Amino acid sequence: MKDQKYDAYQEITDKIVAALEVGTAPWVKPWSSCGNPRNAITGREYSGINTVLLAMTPFASSLWMTFKQAADVGGNVRKGEHGTRIVLFKPFKVKDVNATGDGEATEKTIPLLRTFTVFNSLQIDNLPEKYSVQPKPLIDQFTDNVEAERLLAQASVVHGSNRACFVPSIDEIHMPNKQEFKSIPDYYSVALHELTHWTGHKSRLARDFSGRFGDSAYAFEELIAELGAAFSCAHCGVDGQLQHASYIASWIKVLKGDKKAIFTASSAARKASEFLIGKVEQEQEGEESVAMAA
Repeated sequence: MKDQKYDAYQEITDKIVAALEVGTAPWVKPWSSCGNPRNAITGREYSGINTVLLAMTPFASSLWMTFKQAADVGGNVRKGEHGTRIVLFKPFKVKDVNATGDGEATEKTIPLLRTFTVFNSLQIDNLPEKYSVQPKPLIDQFTDNVEAERLLAQASVVHGSNRACFVPSIDEIHMPNKQEFKSIPDYYSVALHELTHWTGHKSRLARDFSGRFGDSAYAFEELIAELGAAFSCAHCGVDGQLQHASYIASWIKVLKGDKKAIFTASSAARKASEFLIGKVEQEQEGEESVAMAA
């Protein structure tokens, strides 16, 4: 990098804190109904913190590409448009002189953070149709979401409660009845938030549930759950909304106290989402194998 003082961690954290301070969950955007953001040229979905960064933009399209990628297919970024900076972690080998204690250097691999800029397809003119057409939403928002129901079927979900929560001691998710929610997307946003908590149980991903309301540990787990719900909502085609506005102040405190906290939370949320989706995909593959053998 030309500017050695540039701190990508700090810049990203500052952007997210600024959005939270005005009461906005920056990762909740309309494009979630078309799936996670992805590179229009390679088709590869962005993940982790990049999902959050791209969700903080005002664009409805989920398709992104670099300036060069756009030019290579005949597109041109419109004059005056500003790109969005995202990050890439690459393994970097360094020598650790003090590792053995005998003066001999050993080699270790550390993650090196690099940044690069992408543009949304709505910022680019003259793109070939296949690189600019948006996929249709996966579901009608007024009908039950089959994929979300498959994710939720992994857990024990008990309806009829007067609040939504995951109870680790009995390994159950308690939810109000579906008809009590203002909309179907509201229901799934809450349910997938609680399902993300469910993945953290000691029998699954074993996250720390020891925090109490108002402290950093509690706020951090809630941030993981909210990000995880956002990722799962995107996967299922649900236009999820922020359900836990009361936690924003705690999130801000955590993020200001640790500039790498959002990266850690995003990583944990991604693992939770992949855990849920992976188990469903395995079940689907098993069902297909049985059907073919029949």
